[in-house]
Amino acid sequence: MDDVPLPYQVTQARDETADTVTLTLAPTGTGLLAPFTPGRYALVHALAVGTIPVPVSRIDRQEIALTIRSVEAVSAALCALRPGGRVGLRGPFGTGWELDRAAGHDLLVVADGLGPATLRPLVLDALAAPQLYGHLNVLVGARTTDDILYAQQTHAWSAAHGPPHCAVTVDRPGPGWEGPVGAVTALLDGARFDPRNTTAYVCGPAETVRATARALLRRGLPADRIRVALDGFPDGDAGPGERAGPGDAPVPGTALRPGHGGPVTSWDRVESPSPAPPDT
Repeated sequence: MDDVPLPYQVTQARDETADTVTLTLAPTGTGLLAPFTPGRYALVHALAVGTIPVPVSRIDRQEIALTIRSVEAVSAALCALRPGGRVGLRGPFGTGWELDRAAGHDLLVVADGLGPATLRPLVLDALAAPQLYGHLNVLVGARTTDDILYAQQTHAWSAAHGPPHCAVTVDRPGPGWEGPVGAVTALLDGARFDPRNTTAYVCGPAETVRATARALLRRGLPADRIRVALDGFPDGDAGPGERAGPGDAPVPGTALRPGHGGPVTSWDRVESPSPAPPDT
């Protein structure tokens, strides 16, 4: 991990949704960041504007991709970059999804909101080595049909017979949508996994993380095999005096905070102040 930002240049800028862009970045000097693994993130320095943490959404030998939603000044400046634009990068930071620990297991990936950005490298790694795993399930939730990240790839997975088994749901369907409508947890009933031999990876808004973890516990998944992260990022991992992400609010009903475990952790490390009531 480098303490000084290394110069990277935008080689491609792809609009994912109306407010979300994927930037592909390549180093411009002799320095390279240490290798990233799925679930880790970079601190991205928008020149003369500021710094935010961004999950790595694709990992190649030298290039990396970062998926960014425009929500404030720094992210807006990054989303406005086009090929040739420059940024500074530090990292990798945080904990990873630890896919290697799931060898021989069915894999259950639940991604809501910006969650697909953090989980896509894990899915791509699993697809590259199918002999190491059982069934691969990718369940995706979005607010509307226009908010589905990596829509072309996700729809291709959904239309194929697999792997992966992929299903997509939206909260508010648009014209012509014939897929599921509602919470991403409703897609669990159609997933192909053995709870006794499954590792789950969950990333999304706080309410999605909590609801999914509850649903998986009821199905018999051990809490230590439910890996979770919020789609916000932490305050505590970036270095003294440098803010690494928005907010420090806990997941409602738990002690999980953005960055608890840095930012990926297992559900057994999430302290609940009281037993969670059954879903109705």
